[in-house]
Amino acid sequence: MSEERQHDEVLQQATTDAERAAELTGAVIREMSGAAEEAQVIDLLDHIWGRSKENSVLPKEFLRVLGKTGNYIAGAFVAGELIGASLGLHSSPERRTLHSHISGVTSNLVGKSVGYALKLHQRAWALSRGIDTIEWTYDPLISRNANFNIRKLGATPVEYLENFYGPMTDSINAGDSSDRLLVRWHLRDPAVLALLAQDSRVPVPSGSSTVAIPDDIEAMRTSDPEQAKQWRLSVREQLTNLLSAGGQIIGFERGTGYILDQASDKGEK
Repeated sequence: MSEERQHDEVLQQATTDAERAAELTGAVIREMSGAAEEAQVIDLLDHIWGRSKENSVLPKEFLRVLGKTGNYIAGAFVAGELIGASLGLHSSPERRTLHSHISGVTSNLVGKSVGYALKLHQRAWALSRGIDTIEWTYDPLISRNANFNIRKLGATPVEYLENFYGPMTDSINAGDSSDRLLVRWHLRDPAVLALLAQDSRVPVPSGSSTVAIPDDIEAMRTSDPEQAKQWRLSVREQLTNLLSAGGQIIGFERGTGYILDQASDKGEK
């Protein structure tokens, strides 16, 4: 099969996967364009993150630049109401990578697979532009996000970023260090293709070590802030030590945590 034909088939399947995922949620997902629609996106994300207009997630004039220069700005609608949004920026051309900066869904629809449909829309958009990889960061203590990114999407954790954004003042992150885990989603990986086409989950692998995280760190930050801070320090120390020693995060399971393999376990030096 020629490379061009293979590209077309992967794109066609990605488009089908995205359309199916959106249909199952009852959402309409499309690109947003123009100052009015871009302002809607910022207003929604500010609402989701508990930000004021004076402390917005992103200046509206900067979003205008992102839209003008062909970056990814998408919205999810249910019954005509904007309930989710996602923004992505082109990385360096030689990497053929889109960096997904921020995505969010209103709290009443969290867990309803709208975020999954948004991600599949983003994937189809990227592939249609010759982009093979999407990367993004997430808080490694949030188990539902770890489960979604690693097991549902098949993304690969590649780097631990300590206090990546510095102090944050939104209602979700305030009072905690902004540690993040960088993941890469290889859009043409045969394992990812099969996973998304079947709407299944990555099997839980066996590894040489595990790093546990709380099942609901967000609730803990409210009920026991000191314990939440201890979890942050403990997970940071364990993951950075294991990764710096050549370990790789190969899986995640709620109740177990991150599953890692050490390079030495595979005969590497």
